[in-house]
Amino acid sequence: SKHSVNLDNRTANVAVRPFELEMGFQFELHVTVSGREINVSEIPELPIPEDWMRDKLELNFYKTERGGGEIEKVTYDKESGTAVITFLKPG
Repeated sequence: SKHSVNLDNRTANVAVRPFELEMGFQFELHVTVSGREINVSEIPELPIPEDWMRDKLELNFYKTERGGGEIEKVTYDKESGTAVITFLKPG
């Protein structure tokens, strides 16, 4: 569990320690599809930063096995619980 790491001609001794990740969240989304954009509503308010929520939405809609694709941008509004997912290509 102990390691030595060389950084900029200096050696740092580090130790690996286990840590617990917080449990994941599962929630239901309501989706409206139109051309290159998907409107998502009723996103529950979760105790995570807004950029994490944008990342979670992007990962969810990027998955091709769910009909997703490459994403251009994710616009998330925490106050209204809505998001717009914009894809690079319509489909």
